[in-house]
Amino acid sequence: MSLTSDPPVDLARAKTPVTDPPALRIVPVRRPWRWVAVAATAVVLAQFLHGLVTNPGWEWDVFARFFATDAVLQAVWVTLQLTFYGTVLGFALGIVLAFMRLSASPFLKAVAFGYIWAFRSIPLIVQLLFWFNLAYLYEELSLGIPFGPSFWAFDTMGLVGAMSAAVLGLALHQAAYAAEIVRGGVLAVDTGQLEAAASLGIPRLRRLRRIVLPQAMRAILPNAANEIISLFKGTSIVSVMAIGELFYQVQVVYGRNGRVVPLLMVATVWYVLLTTVLSVVQHYVERHYAKGSTR
Repeated sequence: MSLTSDPPVDLARAKTPVTDPPALRIVPVRRPWRWVAVAATAVVLAQFLHGLVTNPGWEWDVFARFFATDAVLQAVWVTLQLTFYGTVLGFALGIVLAFMRLSASPFLKAVAFGYIWAFRSIPLIVQLLFWFNLAYLYEELSLGIPFGPSFWAFDTMGLVGAMSAAVLGLALHQAAYAAEIVRGGVLAVDTGQLEAAASLGIPRLRRLRRIVLPQAMRAILPNAANEIISLFKGTSIVSVMAIGELFYQVQVVYGRNGRVVPLLMVATVWYVLLTTVLSVVQHYVERHYAKGSTR
């Protein structure tokens, strides 16, 4: 029979106090090239601002004289009207086209796809000129039985003017892009939520209004806002139809006095200001629809 004993204890080591390890020296990451890039960018910006202030070619006195004239303000109003009507009509038709593409009907899918393909393929300026010359293609339009007698006819010359042709062209062009934006937003919603809502007996229209669209708006809004801003700036293309929007009016003024640069700056500053307002509105609308999804 053997007896075991515990190992001997080193009393000297046991009495030695335990000390913390020496503190580590924290060295910040040095990024010299970042500071070089910051300094170079700051120098370029300073030179640009200095040129804006000191270069007499900008003619800021001429800019201040024409910035808020009645002609320019009226042109800004026409630009806003074109943007508003083109956006409202374009997205209204785009929503219809989006749900046609999401439909189970092959015919509706094909029609919507054909529309989107055609209007995205043809340049906007060509579409505008076609609508502007509608009276040349169709001197008279009528309502009645298809391929049969007509009950009411009207002259297209007085029906589609320059402003109507511009709104029609912008809206139809915008609808093709709006349809894809809306369709992408609807497809981004989890189908499991729709299945759960259907199992609870929620009507289809209410599912669309209360479940699909509020969630789809989170995906729709950023792209839709970009399209609206692009349409706002793209209204300058209707100057080929001699419509008095902002860019056309600026061209008229500098065609008379020869002050090209300051008049172009008048249009530029108005575009920047109004685009900034649209961006602020976009921010608050996105924040409204982001409730419950972000902190």
